[in-house]
Amino acid sequence: MTHIAARPAVPRLRLTPAEHSMLRGDAGAGVAMAMRVVVGLAEVRGAPRLVEVTSAHIDGCLYHGQVGLDFVRRLHELGARVRVPTTLNVGSMDLLHPDLVRDETPEHHEVRTQGRALMDAYVGLGASPTWTCAPYLLDARPRRGEHIAWAESNAIAFANSVLGARTDRYGDFLDICAAVTGRAPYAGLHTDAARRGQVIVDCRAIPPRVLAGDLAAPLLGYLVGTQVGSRVPVLVGLPSTTTEDQLKAFGAAAASSGGVAMFHVVGVTPEAPTVEAAVGPDGTDEVETITLTTADLRATRAELTTARGERLDAVSIGTPHASISEVALLAAQLEDGPAVAPGVAVYLSMGRSVLAEAERRGLVATLEAAGVQIVVDTCTYVTPILRGDVRVAMTNSGKWAHYAPANLGVDVVVGSLAECVTSARAGRVVLDPEMLG
Repeated sequence: MTHIAARPAVPRLRLTPAEHSMLRGDAGAGVAMAMRVVVGLAEVRGAPRLVEVTSAHIDGCLYHGQVGLDFVRRLHELGARVRVPTTLNVGSMDLLHPDLVRDETPEHHEVRTQGRALMDAYVGLGASPTWTCAPYLLDARPRRGEHIAWAESNAIAFANSVLGARTDRYGDFLDICAAVTGRAPYAGLHTDAARRGQVIVDCRAIPPRVLAGDLAAPLLGYLVGTQVGSRVPVLVGLPSTTTEDQLKAFGAAAASSGGVAMFHVVGVTPEAPTVEAAVGPDGTDEVETITLTTADLRATRAELTTARGERLDAVSIGTPHASISEVALLAAQLEDGPAVAPGVAVYLSMGRSVLAEAERRGLVATLEAAGVQIVVDTCTYVTPILRGDVRVAMTNSGKWAHYAPANLGVDVVVGSLAECVTSARAGRVVLDPEMLG
C-alpha cells in the first residue's frame, strides 16, 4: 500500500469585524470589490490574516490596454476612494512636456489619449499625482517595520531593503485594491521568515575603488539578479559609505534581471548589521555563497552592451528616476566644457518633486543650456519619446539597458555617468578602459 504524505495544513484566513464589514459592502460597492481581490490573494497565498498598510504605491498607471482603464473606472463608478496615502508610478505621458511623446502611428495615438485617461482615472480615486517610479525620494517615506503595499519592482526592493519597511510584490489591480481597503495579505515579505537572507554574495575580491564608482552598482545588481533569481541575497564587502543612489541602482537592476524584491548589504542596510542578523543565527552554515570578481562585472557590462562600434544617437539617464544628488552631479559635469554634440539627444528622467528642487537650485537651466531634455511623469524605455531614428543609446542604468532593446528596438551601451557625459559631448561612444580595471 502506497502512503501519500499529508500536505501541511494551510491556515484559514481570519478577518476582523471591520474587514468582514468591508467585504459585505457596508463601506460601499467599490470597497467590497477591492476587498474581494485582497481576500482572494490572501487565500491563494495562504495568509492567516490581513495587515493594515500605511501607504500604497500604484504601478498600474502605464497604459497596456483597455482592461486597465476599465478596472479603475469601475472602482470609481462604485464609489471607491483610497483610504491610505497613495502615490502613483510613471504613466504613459509626460504631462508637463506632452509634445515629447511621439504621435506618429495609431498605437502612439492610443498611448497618448488612453494613457492620459488612465492617469486621470487614478487621480480620480484620490491618489497623489506623483508620477514617479522612485516614491522613496518623496518627503514622506515609510519607516522601518511599517507594512505598506507598494508596486513597481525597484520601489519594492528599495522599501524592503534600504528603508526596512515591509511590502510584498504587488502588481496591477492588487496595488489599488490594497489602497482602497487599507489592507494586504500577511504573507511573503510582510513576514519575518521571508526576509531572511538566502544566499551570500561575497564582493570582497572586487577592489574598493571599483565598488565606490557609480558603474559597479547597476552591473552588480544585474549580475546578482541573474545569479539568485527571486531569492534574498546578502552582500558582503560593500563599503560602509555605499550611498542610497548606489543601492537604488543595484536594487533596480537586480529586480529586473532576477526578480529580487529584497536584499541585505552587511553593515549598510538596516536589517543586516551582521551576516548572522541577515540570515538568522542558525542559517550561516547552510546558506550558499557566491563569490564575485571584477572580471564578472566586466563580463556583465559586455552582456548588457548590445551595440558595437562608436555610433551614438541618444543618452538616457534616470531609470529609476534621478535623485536630486544625481541631478546635481550631472549638472556639475556639464557646467564647464562643451555642450552635447549635435545629433545626440540626452534625456534625464526625474519625478516632479525632484524637478521642483532642481529648478530651485538653478540646475535645470544648466542642464538645458548643455542640451539635456528633462523628462517627467514617465520613462524613456516604456513611452515613445526617443527619436524614431535612434539606433544606439547609452545609459548608466542596468534596468534601462535590460528593457530598452526589446521595448524600443535599439542597441544599448552601458557606461558610468562620466562616460555618458564624455560620449554625449564627443558624439560617439567613449569608454574608460580603467573604469573596471
